[in-house]
Amino acid sequence: MTRRVVITGLGIISPSGKNPAEFFGNLMAGRSGIQRLQADFAEKLSIRIAAQVPGYNPADHFSKIKLSGIERFSQFALVAAEQAVQDAALELAEHEQPRAGVYMGTGMGGAGTVEEGYIEVFQRDNPRIKPLSVLLAMNNAAASHLSLAYRLQGPNITYSTACSSSAIAIGEAYRKIQHGCADVMLAGGSEAMLSYGPIKAWEALRTLALEDAADPAASCKPFARDRTGLVLGEGAAVLVLEEAQRAIRRGARIYAEIAGYDCSSDASHITRPDAAGQTRAMLNALRDAAMQPQDIHYINAHGTATLAGDIEETRAIKQAFGDYAHRVPVSSTKSMHGHLMGATGAVEFMAAVLALQHNAIPPTINLHHPDPECDLDYVPNAGRHDVALDAVMSNSFAFGGSNAVLIAKRFKKS
Repeated sequence: MTRRVVITGLGIISPSGKNPAEFFGNLMAGRSGIQRLQADFAEKLSIRIAAQVPGYNPADHFSKIKLSGIERFSQFALVAAEQAVQDAALELAEHEQPRAGVYMGTGMGGAGTVEEGYIEVFQRDNPRIKPLSVLLAMNNAAASHLSLAYRLQGPNITYSTACSSSAIAIGEAYRKIQHGCADVMLAGGSEAMLSYGPIKAWEALRTLALEDAADPAASCKPFARDRTGLVLGEGAAVLVLEEAQRAIRRGARIYAEIAGYDCSSDASHITRPDAAGQTRAMLNALRDAAMQPQDIHYINAHGTATLAGDIEETRAIKQAFGDYAHRVPVSSTKSMHGHLMGATGAVEFMAAVLALQHNAIPPTINLHHPDPECDLDYVPNAGRHDVALDAVMSNSFAFGGSNAVLIAKRFKKS
């Protein structure tokens, strides 16, 4: 018999807000966290817009000694996790710690440390680099720091499947609890790749959005005819997942129940998305949730604002949802917080969960000139309030053809 899994804590640090309330408030107001990149190397770039965490000062959260051993992406994870754990009022007795774990996603881990090491060795010909470089840069550093911080002695796994990394981390954590292998999991993702080398690499791939001539904040235009690509972002989101009866016994506030999850591989092309693979992931998640398409009342789309990606996702939603596809609201919050790569699945799932909690749907901003091939209800430019929501879906589709879909529903004890 499978067990029910609920969400009892939320934490986030992102371009659109540094806590869940601020994050969702900015999304509903249509406020963009995209701006001109604030960095010394920005003038060397062709694309100079990004979605940075505003006003982030590591010294506000960590001591100087602590910072020497924690990379930026791990810092973000710790900040988000602290919020989530406090939000959940989570306390683990010693005997509970072996049944509590952490699953995190990231695309590039400690990208800044790797770049700094290359500069020291190849540019400055310095034979010595930071002694902790490996420990700072390794992709599993964030998850390891969370495990240490909260004495999580159960499973500790990092997923790196590009843009679907943190969605898969949440989905696999859900399954771990569902199948009785854990009782509590911290799950989410973190990313901090806004350094010179990674941005130049993304420039070379020709998928980054051009700066909007009138307003840099309007540069990301999912599903619009005039879209030009994605905007890179940074940050982290962490959720506390618990077995439902445990959460009820301790009187926890329950945001939602995770109802379904599944993933698929396009197995067709390393960069070009494929509607058939995305459709499989959505249908598999619906099957896992024992739901029909019409049971879903909002979809947080992957919606990167790339030319091919938005069309393929539109086709996939139509294939998975049939006639109902034109009646279900769909939005891309990447229009506001950018694309956080390995963290984006967790950020967007959190947006969907908060939409469920507030009965409100965030918009797709900058959608003034719809693409005729993207003809669904994309909630253009203004959020919707007082909408009856019982279940929501979040899509995460990645380079490499890795697709992941999460479904959350309103929790009912019976």
